[in-house]
Order: sequence, then structure tokens, then C-alpha cells
Amino acid sequence: MAEQTISNITKISPVKTQHSLTKADTSAAAMPVAQVKQIIAALILSFSAVLIFLAIDGLTMPMRLSIAVFVTTLVCWVILDLPETPVALSGAIALAVSGTVSNEAVYAALGKDIIWLMLAAFILAAVLQASGLIEKLLMRNLAKLRSVSALFYLLTLVIFATAFIIPSTSARAAILLPVYAALAAAGGNAVLNRALALLFPTIILLSAGASLTGAGAHLVAADFIARTGGRELDFLSWIAFAAPFSLLISLIACELILRLFLTAQQRKEALPLMADNYENSRLNREQKILLLITGATVLLFATTSLHGIDMPLIALIAALLVTSEKLSPVPFKKALKLVEWNLLLFLAGTLVIGEALLSTGTAEYMAQRILSAFGTGLAGYPALIVGFAAVVATFSHIIINSRTARATVLIPALALPLAGLGIGATPLILVVVLASGFCQTLRVSAKPVTLFGTAEPQPFSQKDLLKLAIWLIVPFISLLMIFALVIWPLQGLKF
Repeated sequence: MAEQTISNITKISPVKTQHSLTKADTSAAAMPVAQVKQIIAALILSFSAVLIFLAIDGLTMPMRLSIAVFVTTLVCWVILDLPETPVALSGAIALAVSGTVSNEAVYAALGKDIIWLMLAAFILAAVLQASGLIEKLLMRNLAKLRSVSALFYLLTLVIFATAFIIPSTSARAAILLPVYAALAAAGGNAVLNRALALLFPTIILLSAGASLTGAGAHLVAADFIARTGGRELDFLSWIAFAAPFSLLISLIACELILRLFLTAQQRKEALPLMADNYENSRLNREQKILLLITGATVLLFATTSLHGIDMPLIALIAALLVTSEKLSPVPFKKALKLVEWNLLLFLAGTLVIGEALLSTGTAEYMAQRILSAFGTGLAGYPALIVGFAAVVATFSHIIINSRTARATVLIPALALPLAGLGIGATPLILVVVLASGFCQTLRVSAKPVTLFGTAEPQPFSQKDLLKLAIWLIVPFISLLMIFALVIWPLQGLKF
């Protein structure tokens, strides 16, 4: 018995030792990378502090502190890769403690109408996910389709429609993941599953721009537009300007995925049979009422100018209705636990930082300095200005992972300075925030890509993502420029 035990230990020990060494080697290899990032961050922050507080003339102390907090948050997000929400809240608190903004400004950020709007929308999204309403509506229509191409276009339109009722791209991804899982299981085809797994996150991300509530970044943009005296964009006006672009680029992305990852024969193939319970099932009473409430909510959002009820109040009423005991599969208390509080706090923190940049005059000062240094070559050429803004914002996802963080950084640092060249701030802010929605180059660039890319078995590789991004980025930027320079002016949004 003792000999057998010793023998077992002898067999196991080398494996454990090898595993231990491998883990140690991995840690040792990772340490220098982390240290290099810390050194780079320390150098940038030290140089920035000297520049902000000693070298630059003409700044008031609140302006210096606003720039310092802005640069620090940017370094924490981009170089140190720290969690977005603690960094944003720390920046907001630092601004309050230093007296740059009032304490009330920090507290008021949590009470802003856009925070309440997102809170209520998250509750509605939680109920929709638990009810299985979207999944059932989609799966019931699959039996009517005749080909794989038809399936992809139906999915694109349905995913696009969810942008108007579900806040945040990660919430939409969580709701739509079961649909992908059911399709993947029914198909049992690795090639088809790869294309489907690429389609879902791609359309989720691109279609988000269609709705004011599609992403927190849009609310940040709307806040900047209102504060800079631009045209105030409500739910319906945002749809009028952004939804056509988002729909067209979503359809282009769908076609690219079909052609890049499926052959002509595969695109024409008949769909595998779906589960009968989806084809023959009917919506139950609760689901019908939920669908009615959701539709009414979107309709009321779009007609706020007629009835005068604010969007947050409409959303709160809808949230209370869908969580009533006789209707909802998710009671109100549980729905509150499913709210993405992390995103709401992050949004509140970024609003405080944005307010500090505007109220202290820092954003205007930064715009003037950037223009004096780099703007002369672009002045008088609207196409170059829009193109430059679109390219920079599109590629920004490679270094700034969060969509809302990109908006917080790029609007004061890019859109507002370029607006000083004689172009309207509102269209430039729209260009920047819509361009920053392109974030499917890397698996870590967006949560929906991560969620679908890590499904088991892994449906697509980083190489597949890069291939799609290379083909998609040119039509994306080109179409955005066409809308900014041609379509939007025809709609009354002139430069």
C-alpha cells in the first residue's frame, strides 16, 4: 500500500511541478509588462503635472485641476487598464475635493435625468430577458425563412430593433446570446456558427448608434451638445440623424459577413429545422402585455414633444408596470439587482468630469490651443475635418476600451477643437460618437464581442475579427462622412 502511494505521488509530482513552474514563468513574464506600463504612466503623469502646473500660462487653478484630472483618468484607462468606474468616480471626487466643482455637482450627477432613464431601461431589459419575449418572437419566424441569407438579414433587422428598447450593448448581448445558442445547436455547422457568432456582436455594436438610449456614450454626447449651445437632440431627433446610418452600416456588415465567411452555396442553403415548440408556440398573456407596454414606451419616447412627459418618467412608469406581481417574471426588487449599476456610476462620474471641463472653460481653452497647433492645415476643408475626426474616433477603440470613456475623452479633445475651425459642434460630436461605436477589431474591445467570442466551442478567432474589421472599416468611415457632409445638411444639421 505504501509502495503504491509513493508510486502515485511520483507520477503526480512532475505534473504539479511542471504546472507550478509554468505558472511561475507566466507570472515572471507578465511582471515586466505591468512594470513597464507603470513606469510609462508615471513618466506621463509627472511630465503632465509639470506642464499643467508650471509651464502653461494663462490657466486658472480650476482649469489646471480639470486638465490634471482629465489626463490622469485617460492614463488610468488607456495605459494602466484600470477599471473604468472607480477611475471615473475617483476623478469626480477629486474635482469636488479640490473645489473645481461643487459637492452638489457630484451628488446631482446621480440624479440627472439620463441616469434615471438608463436605470428604468435596465429594469425593462431585465424583464424582457427573463420573459424570453424577444427570443420567442424571433424564433417563431425562422420557419418562414428559406435560406441562410434570409436568416442573417432577419437577425440584423431584429437586433437593430432591440437598440430602441434595451440600453447598453452588453445587455443586448446577454438577451440575444440564447438565440445564437439555439441556432448554433440546431445547425451543428462550425462554418455557419462562426458567421452567426460574428454577426450578433457586430450588429449589436453598429446598431447601437441608432438610439439615444442605445449606449451611455450617446447620453454623454447629448449632454455635451446641450451644454455647448448646440441643437438639443431628443429621442426622435437622434433617430432621424443616426438611425439611417446605423441601419445601412448594419446591412453592409451583414452582407460582408455572408460573403467573407460563407460560400455562395452555403448562403443559399435551406435552414436547419428549428425546435417545433418555437414554431408553433404563441405568446402568453403576460408576454402580450409586455410587448404592448414596450411598444407604447418607444412610441411615447418618440412623441415627447407632443405630450410633454419626459423620457425618464415614461421609462419609470414602464418599469413599474412590467415589474408588477401579476405580470412580471421578475419582481421589482430582483430587477433592481439586475441593473448595471457599474455603468450608471461610470456614466455619473464621466458627466462630472465633462461638466468640469465645460464650466471652468477648460474645454474651450484646450480647443484653442489644439487649433493653434494643428488646425491651420484643416481650416476651410470640411471634408478633411470630418474625415480626420471620423478616422481618429474609429480607431480610438484600440486604446480606449469603454465606449462611454471614448466619448468623454474625444468630445472635448477632438470634436470641440475641430468645431473651432468654423464647423458646427453638434454634427462633429455626432460624427465622433458614432465613429467611436466601431469596436469589433479586437475581442477585448467590446463586451458583446468577448461574450460571443468566448462561447464553447469557440466560434471565431482573432484573425476572423481582424479580417472583418479590415473589410468593414472603409465603408464605415465613408458612409459616416457621406451622412455628415451630404445627408445631415439636407436634414437641417449644417456645419
